[in-house]
Amino acid sequence: MDNPWSGVVSLDVDGTKRAMSLTLGALAELETTLGDDTLVSLVERFESGAFSSRDVLTLIVAGLRGGGWDISAADLIAADIKGGPMAAAKAAAQLLARAFLMPEERRG
Repeated sequence: MDNPWSGVVSLDVDGTKRAMSLTLGALAELETTLGDDTLVSLVERFESGAFSSRDVLTLIVAGLRGGGWDISAADLIAADIKGGPMAAAKAAAQLLARAFLMPEERRG
């Protein structure tokens, strides 16, 4: 399901492999959720390793919604993510990188 060329990252949620994508709509929703914060600030936090669990949750919800699953942050908080918080953080970082880098620049 992962596809670095189209920006898709997969994540196992409650035993089901789900596609995540930061589509234009998902990015707009992410900006709304971030409020006064910016996508640039979010990227900088991930690049420096100073991201929060809120950042991870917000990115994953936006990505899952961009991938076609209508989920809320409350639903995701109650869900089981295979690999736990570390897997979630890694998937969120990949999702963000794939949204803003050319395919030949992408790692992982």
